[in-house]
Amino acid sequence: MRTNRIRTIAVAATALAAALSLTACGGEDKAMGTKPAGAVDTATPAATGTGGTTQPDAPEAGTPETQTVPAEGKHAGGNGKKPETAPNEKAAPSIPACTPKNSTVKVSSVSRPINHLLLTVTNTGSTTCHAYYAPFLRFDGAQAVYPVLDDSKPQAVVTLSPGKKAYAGIALLGEPGQNEPVKSANLGVGMVDKNNQSKGESTVKLPAETYTDGLGFVTYWQSDVENALMF
Repeated sequence: MRTNRIRTIAVAATALAAALSLTACGGEDKAMGTKPAGAVDTATPAATGTGGTTQPDAPEAGTPETQTVPAEGKHAGGNGKKPETAPNEKAAPSIPACTPKNSTVKVSSVSRPINHLLLTVTNTGSTTCHAYYAPFLRFDGAQAVYPVLDDSKPQAVVTLSPGKKAYAGIALLGEPGQNEPVKSANLGVGMVDKNNQSKGESTVKLPAETYTDGLGFVTYWQSDVENALMF
């Protein structure tokens, strides 16, 4: 019995020594950073440069840096607005109205239509002018400006280059029997600006035996004779 107990104690001591030896080896491996044979490291280390810091990928040689242009053509730091006009750039001059200072008027009789006259304005100036609206007419002894026919308004203002003409038709009489016709010898012709304000008046002689009853009309300025006399 004594012999068996000594043998059992010896076996236990041998096993304990082996366990301690393995434990010591494992600790030494960890301290030295070594791995046991057959162990696989699943972690992938990041690429590092000198000093252990992570380096960004370098651009390829010769590749220009891309510039981002925001929507609506705005570059970084800009407001997208067009550049202002340079101080030395002048706006185009506005076209003046045709007035007695830069044009002349005359009145003439026509065969058709009957009881009509033709009024002509000619640009006698050196620059272009606009014949705005209709002329203001005043026959001898008339107390009011002659009526204007609104239906004759053209689609655009008549523009006259130097030497060019515009025309207006004058109907002398209204419906027969309404007013007594009155003979007139002179006609006042007023020109207006874009605001339909008077810019001066010229007086022209009327054809002989001109009568009006105040119930006629004058058209807007037209670019040709046919349109002036079609009403």
